[in-house]
Amino acid sequence: MIASLLRGVAAGAAGTTALNAATYLDMVVRGRPASSTPEKTIERLSETTGTPIPGDDRHRQNRVSGLGALTGMLTGAGVGVAYGAARGLGWQPSFPVAVAATTAAATAGSSAPMTLLGVTDPRTWSASDWLSDLIPHLAYGVTAVATYALTDRTPNA
Repeated sequence: MIASLLRGVAAGAAGTTALNAATYLDMVVRGRPASSTPEKTIERLSETTGTPIPGDDRHRQNRVSGLGALTGMLTGAGVGVAYGAARGLGWQPSFPVAVAATTAAATAGSSAPMTLLGVTDPRTWSASDWLSDLIPHLAYGVTAVATYALTDRTPNA
C-alpha cells in the first residue's frame, strides 16, 4: 500500500505540472490573465476561519498568492494519493475510466472549496470558462494516470 500511495503522490505531482502547463499555455494563446480565484479563496478562508494572514500589505499579498498556489499543489497531490490508495486496494479501472475519475476528482477538489466559500459559482460559467477549467484538469487526469501506470511494477497494472 505504501508503494501505491507514493506512486500516487508522484502521479499527482506530474498531473499538477501538466495542469499548470495547460493553464499557462491557455494564457499565452488567448492572452488571458491568471485566475484570481485561488487568492480569493485564501482570503475568504482567512475571513471565514478568523485566521489572519500576517504581514504588511505587500508581504501579506505575497503570502496569499503563495498559499493559493500551494493549495493547488496540495489538491493535486491529494487526488494522486487517493488514486494510489484506490489502486492499492485493488481498483483496476481502464485508462479512460481512471482518467475520467481523476479529472473529476481534481476538478471537484479545486472548484468545490471555491464554490462553498462563495468565490465562484460554476452555474454561471460560460462555455469558455468551463473549457478553461476542464482542459487543464483533463491534462491532470491523463498525466496522473499515465504516470501511475508507468511507475507501477505490479503484474497486470
